[in-house]
Amino acid sequence: MSSTKRPMSPHLQVYRPQLTSVLSITHRITGVVLSAGLVVVVAWLLALAAGAEAFASFNSLLATAPGLILLAAWTLAMFYHLLNGIRHLCWDAGWLLDLRGAYASGWVVVALAFILTAVIWGVAL
Repeated sequence: MSSTKRPMSPHLQVYRPQLTSVLSITHRITGVVLSAGLVVVVAWLLALAAGAEAFASFNSLLATAPGLILLAAWTLAMFYHLLNGIRHLCWDAGWLLDLRGAYASGWVVVALAFILTAVIWGVAL
């Protein structure tokens, strides 16, 4: 193997985060969060199948402050991932591909995700 020094490729640390890159990373993270949340949904369904006592016990666990925070975060992840997926479908159709459209649609996705989460949790509580 030769010992010539080749220039190193720039890594993420040399780039300034942009809205589009942050939203892309967030989309991947929310996908993982949604997958992890499915474990809770399956456990909830298993508790339902186990009987009324197990179901009530599991619901009381979810009704604690940490449980409600996790459920609210899961709801936010669901809305963000859904809306950002619709945004990507718009891009696939050739819409909003310019810089202004990409940034505007990104901010709309973030705002609507928080608004819809607040509406759902406002109605639920």
